[in-house]
Amino acid sequence: MTDDVDEGGEAGSVDHTDRPAPSTPKPVVVVVEPETPGNIGTIARAMKNFGLSELKLVNPPDLDPDGEAYGFAGHAREDVLPNAEEVTFEEVVENYYTVGTTAITGEDDRRHERFPFKTPVELRESLRTVAAPTALVFGREGRGLNNDELSRIDEVCSIPAADDYPVLNLGQAATVLLYELRELTVSETQLPDVSVTRAEEADIEQFHEFFEAFLAATGERSHRRERNALLMRRLLGRAHPTDREIHSLLGTFRKANAKLEHADFLAAKYDEPLYSRD
Repeated sequence: MTDDVDEGGEAGSVDHTDRPAPSTPKPVVVVVEPETPGNIGTIARAMKNFGLSELKLVNPPDLDPDGEAYGFAGHAREDVLPNAEEVTFEEVVENYYTVGTTAITGEDDRRHERFPFKTPVELRESLRTVAAPTALVFGREGRGLNNDELSRIDEVCSIPAADDYPVLNLGQAATVLLYELRELTVSETQLPDVSVTRAEEADIEQFHEFFEAFLAATGERSHRRERNALLMRRLLGRAHPTDREIHSLLGTFRKANAKLEHADFLAAKYDEPLYSRD
């Protein structure tokens, strides 16, 4: 892994929307012999983003409060990073259900240390059933976890990437994995509720009546009216319009139909030619 890490600004809203509460213990994050303080800061920031707080470091470099780690940590400099605990690899495997991460996987079951492995999404579903203290273990920037360490890990996770360059930067890999596990670690996010309540069927049916009247008033031929009315039904069937959306459309077509009827009335009254029906 390379250690080219970019420092970014804070982003995102502070509004929160309720989500189902996580039902499994939140994992701790372990980084084994990290070489670059900036990567530690990036991981701490990702932990803060996705609801994790316990960071454990195996043989880390010095973390200067005025240095790169704290500069890259964002608001995690206030809690996650200063509370990071230095531990040994032995302590991790003895006290936690462990998930090791690797970019290089075994191609078959002859590579027992790295096979089988799970993708982050598969790991998320697997951890739903693990009611035990869990540690997500990341390796060194250049070499990752070695085979001896992986042989002592309970599960192995790998992020799918391009075959010709599957190795992610350490901070990036941690961010991707923690993002995919967010359903287990974050009970609410800044995103609004995306559920849609479909408008009343009576209102939707009234819209279809208005639309068919509109097609008739514009002079559409019978077969075209039937086809376009059917296409509109299919479109709204997929779209699931809300009350606000369907009532806005009802108002628009009500006015359009009234104006078309008035145009026909004036044309007949003053013996004017109707607009083109072609």
